[in-house]
Amino acid sequence: GYSFEGRIEEGELIGDALGSAGGLRRIQDFNPFFDDTFVVLCGDALIDLDLTAAVKWHREKGAIATIVTKTVPKEEVSSYGVVVSDEEGRILSFQEKPAIDEALSTCINTGIYIFEPEIIDFIPPNSKYDIGGELFPELVAKGAPFYALNMDFEWVDIGKVPDYWQAIRGVLSRKIKNVAIPGIEVKPGIYTGLNVGVNWDKVDITGPVYIGAMTRIEDGAKIVGPSMIGPNCWICGGATVDNSVIFEYSRLGSGARLVDKLVFGRYCVDKTGAAIDVEAAALDWLITDTRKVPPEFDHPKHQAIRSLFHGN
Repeated sequence: GYSFEGRIEEGELIGDALGSAGGLRRIQDFNPFFDDTFVVLCGDALIDLDLTAAVKWHREKGAIATIVTKTVPKEEVSSYGVVVSDEEGRILSFQEKPAIDEALSTCINTGIYIFEPEIIDFIPPNSKYDIGGELFPELVAKGAPFYALNMDFEWVDIGKVPDYWQAIRGVLSRKIKNVAIPGIEVKPGIYTGLNVGVNWDKVDITGPVYIGAMTRIEDGAKIVGPSMIGPNCWICGGATVDNSVIFEYSRLGSGARLVDKLVFGRYCVDKTGAAIDVEAAALDWLITDTRKVPPEFDHPKHQAIRSLFHGN
């Protein structure tokens, strides 16, 4: 379920986020939900973590809150929130993206938290309140039983476009062990969902590649992995997808050549996250939405045919 934070004005939803902690309090005030030890995870990471062991440790410590941390090389600490704790794991302070030479620890906040229901009492009602920026410093200031548990597990950040692009590559290349490639392996390194329309002997596909359900690959198309093509896409003959991610309902016209790109419908970004204006680049006829009429079919003759079929 989703808790909408904001208001309705003249029939329109106006968002007004309460922050990560404020959202927890809002849910609890609506209907008591957090009645036992519970886990909060940020949704922008792929993780492979033994949560059972983490919760057991948390309870043994008698903690009201526990942050699961991970050790990173010191040269990477400036990209994360750093957690400083004593030998028992009790949290003493935080550093938000410190300079490498100023970092007091190499343990970073992974956005995985274990809480007791009593944590709600530390969060003011109907207020914007953040877990990392406000709740955690409050716990330290009040001397609450607040701990850090450092664990060795796979944790892949996917919060930004470059991270997501690398994660997709990692899954397809089997470097990320805890995420299975969906579909069925129909050929070595080539995975598909249901009802993919393709003549395998008339296309050039080099794995690892995933092709989603109901996607159509025309004769003469070229796909070079690692690449992912979502469901309900249409890759025309003469189009090339190389080291790219194509989301659902995307149509690539003949002659489209995408290298190191992410595409959703008519929206396109490169692997650094930089947006590409397909209209300004005169590519809007090459990258379209499969649910709309392809440009080459938008002709009076085809319109007349469509009118006959649709009764217009």
